Amino acid sequence: MKEQTDIHRHTIAVLVDNEFGVLARVVGLFSGRGYNIESLTVAKVDDAENLSRITIVTTGTQMVIAQIKAQLERLVPVHKISDLTVDGPSVEREMALIKVEAKKDSRLEALRVADIFRARTVDVAEDSLIFEVTGAREKVKAFIGQLGPLGRTEVCRTGVVAVKRGKDTI
Repeated sequence: MKEQTDIHRHTIAVLVDNEFGVLARVVGLFSGRGYNIESLTVAKVDDAENLSRITIVTTGTQMVIAQIKAQLERLVPVHKISDLTVDGPSVEREMALIKVEAKKDSRLEALRVADIFRARTVDVAEDSLIFEVTGAREKVKAFIGQLGPLGRTEVCRTGVVAVKRGKDTI
């Protein structure tokens, strides 16, 4: 039972070459060892150096997280790894698009909830509304939860993106 209390959530940023198969190799490292990925985002971040940044949110014991980082460091196209959870303060954000049925009785309430969460209305149709919300994972989750009873029909989430605070970079 003590093992369960030692499991922590970590956000790991990985700078890699932007080339075919790199993401598959990173994901394969996790699946091959039975590690779960809660969130995964990847995008090209440097055209001149042809680099991409992968942000992975995973959970595990200190030993498991250390193994993940060690395995990632061994991958050839990996340039740098940062465990944003332990390497100092960082900022994490997630974005979601949520479609809601726009019935007359729930339309106004959905717009009120969106205003409370500072979500943007990005599409208005006769029978639906689409909202965009950005913020901490907990805020996004809470907004989605509030829209459920109002006729939420579809949810698309980006996953976590994160960056270190201050002058330090990955």
